[in-house]
Amino acid sequence: MLQLTQVSKSFAGRTILHPTDLVVHPGKSTVLIGPSGCGKSTLLRMMVGLLTPDTGTVTLNGTAMSPVNAPALRQQLGYVIQDGGLFPHLSAADNIGLLASHLGWERVKVNARVDELCGLTRFPREALTRFPAQLSGGQRQRVGLMRALMLDPAIVLLDEPLGALDPLVRFDLQTDLKEIFQSLNKTVVLVTHDLGEAGFFGDVVILLGEGRIVQQGTLDDLIKHPAEDFVSRYVRSQRGFAA
Repeated sequence: MLQLTQVSKSFAGRTILHPTDLVVHPGKSTVLIGPSGCGKSTLLRMMVGLLTPDTGTVTLNGTAMSPVNAPALRQQLGYVIQDGGLFPHLSAADNIGLLASHLGWERVKVNARVDELCGLTRFPREALTRFPAQLSGGQRQRVGLMRALMLDPAIVLLDEPLGALDPLVRFDLQTDLKEIFQSLNKTVVLVTHDLGEAGFFGDVVILLGEGRIVQQGTLDDLIKHPAEDFVSRYVRSQRGFAA
């Protein structure tokens, strides 16, 4: 469904991501983890077409992504960032329906889809008229998720979507997200720093270090069968895990 072949990226002469191969399988949840600056968000942004790789190709459903076709291909993807990435001058409803309206959907169709997504994400319909500053952190994240799901994309990509939330809100939203993805049979790619969150969501967990994939497999694989000392040290650095 989504394949990266020998993609790499450098900024200001510094290599952020060395040539990397990665395959995202349909219906699975793939989680990218690793320390800050290891290349995981860069990898995700190349999947979405927001960054063009210096080398290699990103292929979505058999089509190689380029700066020319990326905007059209991006409509097959849902993208969620921390705190929702909402436009502050638009209401929740207008944030959710922005792309659909831009594509010419009739207002009745937009409203019906927004109402459907409110039910799916358990977002209060009376809050649709509020602006992002009037919403809680968890509500903003649900609005961001609804916007990503608006066009019913096959793949949803999330860049540390829960990192800014307090533990109780984060726990509830983790549970809801997993139920939503499973019920919709979505292919998911998620970036997180949290090893427990990676294990909760991930069918496949990919650990990056210094711009390279160090190990991939289940969370149990990383804990019990670390490929190298870096994996063990990363696991030990998070409370509640031992390698």
